[in-house]
Amino acid sequence: MSQIFRNHLEKFITINDEDFEEILSYFEVKNFAKKENLLEEGQVCKYNYFVLNGLLRKFFINEKGTEQITEFAVETWWMTDNISYEHKVPSEFYIQTVEKSEILVISSDSQEKLLIEFPVMERYFRFVYQRAYAANQMRVKYIFSLSKEEFYFNLLKKQPAFVQRVPQYLIASFLGFTPEYLSEIRKRIVS
Repeated sequence: MSQIFRNHLEKFITINDEDFEEILSYFEVKNFAKKENLLEEGQVCKYNYFVLNGLLRKFFINEKGTEQITEFAVETWWMTDNISYEHKVPSEFYIQTVEKSEILVISSDSQEKLLIEFPVMERYFRFVYQRAYAANQMRVKYIFSLSKEEFYFNLLKKQPAFVQRVPQYLIASFLGFTPEYLSEIRKRIVS
C-alpha cells in the first residue's frame, strides 16, 4: 500500500526512507465499499483523496435531476473538490466510489502542516495539479471541438482499459450524453 504512494511520489521528487515514513504519517488509509459517498453536495470537503486501489467519480446533479460526471480517479490519481477543500465552503459535488476502494486521505489542515514540514511536497503537488489542469484543458477542448462520437472514440483510443473498466452509463455521463446514445455509437462500431 505505502509502496504505491512512494512510487508515485518518486516520479516527481526524491525522498529518503525516514522522510517518507514521516510524510506518510500525515495520511490515513481508508477502505470504502462500492457506491459509497466520500462527499455529498452541501458538505464541506475536508479531504484530498489519493487512490491506492479502486475507482472514484466526481459528479453533480443538474437542473434536470441527472447526474453529470466531471471526473474519475483510478489508482495513483488524486481527487477532491478543490474549491470546497481550499476555501472551506459547501461543495456542489459528490465524490463516490465506483468500486470497492482503498484510499489514502489527508485533511486540509494536515496537508498544510505537511507542506510546511516538507517543502519538497509543494513541488510534488505542483506537478500533480499541473497534470490535472492539463487533462481538464484537453477535456474542455474535446467538449467544444469534437462531435459526441469523436469524443467517445478519442477516449476509447487513448484509454481503452479505462473504457472497459468503467460501466458504460458512467462513461456516457462523463462524455455528456445518454446511455442510449452511447449504446447506438457502440452498435455502429460492431456493425
